[in-house]
Amino acid sequence: MALRWGIASSGLIANDFVTALKGLPKEEHQVVAVAARSSSSAEKFAKTHNIPTFHEGYANLAKDPNVQVVYIGVLNPQHHEVAILMLENGKHVLCEKPFTLNEKLARQVIEVARRKKLFIMEAIWSRFFPSYQEARRLIKAGEIGDVKYASVAFGVKIDKVERVTNKDLGGSATLDIGVYILQFQQFVFQGLQPEKIAVAGHLDEHGVDDAVSAIFVYPDNKTAVVSCNTTVDLPNEAVIVGSKGTIKLPTFWSPLTLTLNSKVKEFPLIPNEGKFNYYNSAGLAYQAIEVRKCILEGKLESDVVPHAETIQLAAWMDKLRHEVGMKLPPPFEDN
Repeated sequence: MALRWGIASSGLIANDFVTALKGLPKEEHQVVAVAARSSSSAEKFAKTHNIPTFHEGYANLAKDPNVQVVYIGVLNPQHHEVAILMLENGKHVLCEKPFTLNEKLARQVIEVARRKKLFIMEAIWSRFFPSYQEARRLIKAGEIGDVKYASVAFGVKIDKVERVTNKDLGGSATLDIGVYILQFQQFVFQGLQPEKIAVAGHLDEHGVDDAVSAIFVYPDNKTAVVSCNTTVDLPNEAVIVGSKGTIKLPTFWSPLTLTLNSKVKEFPLIPNEGKFNYYNSAGLAYQAIEVRKCILEGKLESDVVPHAETIQLAAWMDKLRHEVGMKLPPPFEDN
């Protein structure tokens, strides 16, 4: 059965997701419709990607009877609204990160999905890379012993990009790239609850966080140290240290290699000659494979990115932002 996708957005990441789907079998994934705020944008996107139907406005996509699941790549402040619209109209959802701009909204969206008995997942694409799957296998198999420490630093010079600096667009280092570092340490210490979280960071001249670091203190002497920065390039490598060895993931958000105790293992991307806007975007296809698998099995959430972890990520992002003094405009803050 081909999963019939609708695309809510005609932006850069939506382009990459649709292009990534072209690397998968057509009998398993088909993009049947796209919607954008303007008819002209939707039509242009549809022509570029040979999509048979385009819609002006997301409500029309939500009502399209040919669409089974919607990929949401709209601006961050619209995630919750568009997700609920799709769910209320019977569509499964894959929603880009950050899932919503705060924990309260994340809970609201997931509650609607549960009530409607529909699948929804946050698009934490990193977790579906074969290198992440191998890291999980190594940890579970005890190959590096008892995991005691994880660290990751994600820094890219994007402080001139409006979506990162404009509060009205959900601008925030934490919300834009911080979700990656938080999900990584969550992935490593899956199921554990931190006993303490220490946070420090900086705000830019607009009151938007551009550098945030945090230490997560877990039970049994386990610690995670994470940093994100939108003003400088950081090493962008993730490290997992256990009592018997170390795992390293370079370009950790989309790694094609994994190093175990200095031995490198390679994981080539799915072949795809399409034109992408972002690094290793062909790997966006891995999460689509998971979505199809879950929907075919009748599951309402993925075991890889479960609802509880999406809510936890939203709560942690709230905490990091608030600890450094960054608050979003109404209605995204309660005070």
